[in-house]
Amino acid sequence: MTRRPARRAFVVGVRPGKREEQLAPHRAVWPDVERKLTECTMRDYSVLIFDDIPFAYYEYLGEDHEADMRRIADDPVSRERWPHTDPCRARTAEERDPGALWRPVDEVRHLS
Repeated sequence: MTRRPARRAFVVGVRPGKREEQLAPHRAVWPDVERKLTECTMRDYSVLIFDDIPFAYYEYLGEDHEADMRRIADDPVSRERWPHTDPCRARTAEERDPGALWRPVDEVRHLS
């Protein structure tokens, strides 16, 4: 039996005047970054934007999401990209995970 993917979604704010700087690395993702996401069983990864609120969605097929997120965080190529995007980001509303910029979005309904 095939395991159903876990759907994950997140939002983040963008600092005033930093919208295009924030989006540029997402429009031209480095192949090694995509390879690491695939290795960590992420599929159907999308980044969309509404006004100045980027929205990220992916499907996770692995068994240990926290461990795979640590693998991405420990990846030197992935880390090399963050100085290009993190300064553009702003926290949205109240944090669930102190220090995290991306805020999880709760799924309310799904039609497959």
